[in-house]
Amino acid sequence: DGVSQEHIDYMVERVPMGRMGRAEEVAALICWLASEECSFSTGATYDISGGRAVY
Repeated sequence: DGVSQEHIDYMVERVPMGRMGRAEEVAALICWLASEECSFSTGATYDISGGRAVY
């Protein structure tokens, strides 16, 4: 059993960008974090919630 369309719609309504994130978007962030371009980063929190996370 997967997640119902009703539940997905409920979650999307709460995302300011108005859509679910895609696996490719998460993968792109992971690739960048593991790349030489990001080698000087010593740690951070990267938000990939479409603006839904409230800190």
